[in-house]
Amino acid sequence: MAYLFHLLSMTPIDQLLGAPTSFLDQLFSVLANDGIDVSNYELDHICYRVADHERYEDLKTNLAGIGHLLGENLIGGRPIASFRLREPIRYQEREIYVLELPAPKAGSPYPEGFEHVEFVIDQPLEDFVARFPALPFKTHGLAKAINADVQLSYDGFGVKFHRQSLEEVIRQEDAA
Repeated sequence: MAYLFHLLSMTPIDQLLGAPTSFLDQLFSVLANDGIDVSNYELDHICYRVADHERYEDLKTNLAGIGHLLGENLIGGRPIASFRLREPIRYQEREIYVLELPAPKAGSPYPEGFEHVEFVIDQPLEDFVARFPALPFKTHGLAKAINADVQLSYDGFGVKFHRQSLEEVIRQEDAA
């Protein structure tokens, strides 16, 4: 009976990709340990990586059944699909509606699983980074013409911070 209840309480994302709870627990724990309070920032989207192109195509088809394809664009030489989920990923008081699915880069295999999240922040990225001088932010994303970002890499996952949501960026690109 408990198993049946567990199956019934699983969201479509849990059934398709596995529950992101332990990934998010770990991510929020390292951010707290680094002194980064993200409680007032929008958790814009979560990224799920796959190991091969066949799995990418399979998941893209399945995600279209539980969400709306916002767009698929070539970025860094490989397609990246973004979906707005009909039922959000719920984590604590947060609801995450957007899932990013990148195809693997040729010659750069990744293990399958949740890989990073991105937060929308309400201040200049340079000011945000300056608040944490001891942290090893990667700042090469500041040079991006559209939606610059800064990021932190941890053991097996990452966190990015930027000023606009992925959904808004896709809308702007579609309008251009």
